[in-house]
Amino acid sequence: MQSEHQTTLTPIALRQRYEQVADRIAADIRAGRFAPGERLPSERDLARRLEVGRASVREAIAALQVSGLIETRPGSGSFVAANASERPRERHDSSPSDLLEARALLEPAVARLAAQRSGPDAEIEALLAAMEDADGDAWNDCDRRFHQRIAALTGNPVLLDLADHIAAVMDEPLWQRLRDDSIAVPGRTTIHLAEHRMIYEAIAEGDADAAELYAAQHIRRVRKYMTLD
Repeated sequence: MQSEHQTTLTPIALRQRYEQVADRIAADIRAGRFAPGERLPSERDLARRLEVGRASVREAIAALQVSGLIETRPGSGSFVAANASERPRERHDSSPSDLLEARALLEPAVARLAAQRSGPDAEIEALLAAMEDADGDAWNDCDRRFHQRIAALTGNPVLLDLADHIAAVMDEPLWQRLRDDSIAVPGRTTIHLAEHRMIYEAIAEGDADAAELYAAQHIRRVRKYMTLD
C-alpha cells in the first residue's frame, strides 16, 4: 500500500542536443578558448569536432546569437561577441524541433476541424495567389497568415490563440534562419505552395480526412527540408 506521505518525483527533463552544444561553445568562450571577435569554426567543422549533426550545431549557433554571445555576419561566418565573456547565456525552452513537433500534433487536427466547419475562403485564396510570386520575408509572412487563417476557420478562439503563438515563434531568429536556409533551395517554395493548395482545397470541399492528411504531410516535408530528422 502506497504511503500517504510518499513523495512524488517529477521526471527529469532531457535536454535538447542543441542546448548541450550551445553550452559547450559558451563554456569555451568563457574559458578563453575563443577570444572576443574571433571567428568560430564552420558548422561542418564544429559538428565533426563535437560528434553531432550539423542541424544541432545550427540551432546552437542561432540560440547563442539570440543571447548575444556570438554575432553572425552573412557571408563571413559566426564571431564571438566583444562582450561575450561578460554575458550570461539565456536558456530557451524551445527549439525548431519542439515547434515542429507541436505543429505536427496541432495543425492536422485544426485542418480537420476547419474542413468540418467552414468552406471556401476568399482570404486564403488571396494568400495563395500572393505566394505565387512571393519570396523571402513576403513568403514567410503569407505562410504564417495561411496557417493562422485556417485556425480562424475553426471558429475556436483558443486554437486561433495557439496559431498566433506559433506564428510569433516562427518570427524568432533561430526559426527564421532555418526557414531561410530551407526555402533558398530552388523548387521548395513551389512544393510548399502546392501542399498549401491541397490543404485548402480539402477544407473548401469539406473533406476532413484529406485536410488532416495533407496538413500532416506538409509538416513532415517542412521538417525534412529543415534537416531536423
